[in-house]
Amino acid sequence: MGADEAEGVTPARPLAVLRALIDAVDRDVLQLLARRMGLVAEVASVKRAGAIRIRDLERERTVLADRAGRASRLGLPPGVIESVYRLLLLASRDRQAELRAEVPPRQEPRSVAIIGGEGGMGRSLARLFGDLGHAVMSADLSTKLRPEEAAGTADVVVISVPIAATGRVIRDLGPRVRPDALLMDVTSLKGAPLAAMLEATAASGASVVGTHPLYGPGVHGFTGQRAVVVKGRGDAGYAWVKAAFAARGLVVVEASAEEHDRVMAAVQVLNHFQTQVMGLALARLGLPLERTLDFTSPAYLLETYVVGRHFAQSPSLYGPIEMDNPMRDEATRVFRDAAEELAEVLASGEQTRFDAVFAEVRGYLGEDFTAEALDQSRFLVDRLIELTAGRDPDDGLKRP
Repeated sequence: MGADEAEGVTPARPLAVLRALIDAVDRDVLQLLARRMGLVAEVASVKRAGAIRIRDLERERTVLADRAGRASRLGLPPGVIESVYRLLLLASRDRQAELRAEVPPRQEPRSVAIIGGEGGMGRSLARLFGDLGHAVMSADLSTKLRPEEAAGTADVVVISVPIAATGRVIRDLGPRVRPDALLMDVTSLKGAPLAAMLEATAASGASVVGTHPLYGPGVHGFTGQRAVVVKGRGDAGYAWVKAAFAARGLVVVEASAEEHDRVMAAVQVLNHFQTQVMGLALARLGLPLERTLDFTSPAYLLETYVVGRHFAQSPSLYGPIEMDNPMRDEATRVFRDAAEELAEVLASGEQTRFDAVFAEVRGYLGEDFTAEALDQSRFLVDRLIELTAGRDPDDGLKRP
């Protein structure tokens, strides 16, 4: 008999055994999650029959508070459990959208032609409309179905081509759209494309709607993503687009073409410009990226990931978005002026002037948004800390 057994101490179980037990518990958890998603499917059916919206914020707040409270009583970290349930709720909403919970039971399917359907955004749009039960046609340079044929036969014609080609494609195909059909685009600018669509369909009087999905083709799900819709011609077509986007879980934002392009000067031009400046400055600062990541904070890691993601994509995508925006010059001028002013403040060493910068920006953001930013960013910071912990300083850019 060993000393531990003689003293009534249970010997520690081997690590391999403990890991096997954890694996077994995880399999049980997955079975329970599968059961949960099965119930979500029933919820979707009930909501569709009763014309009930997918998202119920009050219910979500109740669930999150209850699960966090139960976690705390069980000795589990409530913040982590809340994060887990936020993801579960997102997956549940997306599942309900996939099951057409917000699609009226008697909705008539339409034929939807995606012009540029073989591109990344085109394929994403095909999945979106296909999920809603519509018959989707893809017409591109490489498809047997020619864009001219698709534009002349479809109930809905969606222009999803590069910005540089959008005007020409609209002028070529717009006159072919049936008078009772809908022509829409998904371009990142709205003023010029909307005017082109209205002009190209002036003779037929076809419905026209400008849209801008505010996400890229690489997103895992549509639920919670945003899309701007701009009315061109026809109330019915406009209502149909809004309902279709909402039914698939998108947050629909209504705007005029002018407001859209002005706001995009901040959301896209200013945002992408500062990311490009950050990337260019890092490349020219003379510090190896790998070494800076050995010292990384969560905020710096987030910034470098955004920069890396940005520059991993095609410059032909971002160039027209920024160069063709009518507010381009104003946005970049304001950025340069702010950068020069802040650089001068830093060089002066005067804390009071630096404090004044913080006061000005806080005043613009408002107390509610700054509080929200602090609260919501906790989740991001926690995840980034995990990424930082998984980075081996001796292994360069090792992925977690």
